[in-house]
Amino acid sequence: MKNITLPLLFVFAFAMIATPLWAATADASKPAGKSPAMGMATAVTTVTGIAISPLMGTGAYGAYLYFTTPAEARAALPWYSQINFWLPALALVCAVAAKDSLGAVMPPGWKKPLDVLETIENKASGLVAAGAVVPFTMNAVSKMLMAQMPAATDPTVTTHGLAMLNVAAIDFSWLLNILTVPFGIAIFAIVWMASHAINVLILLSPWGAIDAALKGMRTGLLGLLTLSATLNPWIGAMLSVVIILVAYLVAGWSFRLTIFGSIFSWDFFTIRRARFKMKETDNKMFAGGNLPEVSVRTYGRLRKTESGLTFTYRPWMILPAKTVAVPTAGLVVAKGLFLSSVLSGAENTFFFLPPRYRGHEEELAKTYGMAGVNPAGIRKAWSVMKELFGGSAAKTQIV
Repeated sequence: MKNITLPLLFVFAFAMIATPLWAATADASKPAGKSPAMGMATAVTTVTGIAISPLMGTGAYGAYLYFTTPAEARAALPWYSQINFWLPALALVCAVAAKDSLGAVMPPGWKKPLDVLETIENKASGLVAAGAVVPFTMNAVSKMLMAQMPAATDPTVTTHGLAMLNVAAIDFSWLLNILTVPFGIAIFAIVWMASHAINVLILLSPWGAIDAALKGMRTGLLGLLTLSATLNPWIGAMLSVVIILVAYLVAGWSFRLTIFGSIFSWDFFTIRRARFKMKETDNKMFAGGNLPEVSVRTYGRLRKTESGLTFTYRPWMILPAKTVAVPTAGLVVAKGLFLSSVLSGAENTFFFLPPRYRGHEEELAKTYGMAGVNPAGIRKAWSVMKELFGGSAAKTQIV
């Protein structure tokens, strides 16, 4: 909660800019449902829904625009509202749902490549939505705000010279876009990271039943948001604000999971383990939930120095580097089917190893002077899941 001041100030500043525009452009003769404020509420709900599930949200939103637009005007709709996009997109969503349903009874090794593909798809569709759909949506809000400006044609007012120019005829929507588009993209990025964390948890989960439960929770939230917005746009907007605030509070956790999933997917599909070369003193890996003073899944380098082992990392990948000492007593490598780790004791995880280390566990143990390599087993898989969702990781200091 200590960092919530910044987003609140951002929202307040945006409100200070947008509210005068709404007040100045409001037309008392028009119904409240057509007001610019209502359009902004709808836009926030739309962006939040698309961020929760980019492919489903973009496809459903495109289909909605397609069917609510007269047939003669559909050719002018943006590309994501054309049937040759939203129909295949929704078909792919159905295929993923079928995969998740079958995955609950399939061995984890059978569906894991499909989980990796879905994680990559979620990243790709998220980038497309952030780069195209969200700006289109916010641009529509800007144009609606500008369209509410009166033409200033009062016949009782006599104007001369430059004052005769109709200011309303000048398109200032590009200027308003400078305010609304970054605002929409920021909302999308925060919510998308929190939603994408579910894809990464599914990728790392050893049980299909957990995958189905996680996907069901996300789909249920998207359905609740859609139902709320349908009943009343303001209810949808308020629920969106709650989702945005929760996503902000877990942004650090979501960011680290996003990096984790990106590197896991890259290593898995490029078969990086086949060309991976262990360095003698410096190798990249992720912090586990029990490394002192480091948040779980922080990406950094395990270094071997004359004084012992250290872990060096950059918070948020760009902030100044930090280094912590790594206790060396009792370190062993736990070799899993897809995800190996470095333990201290029976279950205390110090490091998660990307797939590139698969087949190199013995070399890693030898390089850093660890006690040896042990099979991970089902008990270790349960311990990893506890750390992914919190558990012992909750005791770790957040940096």
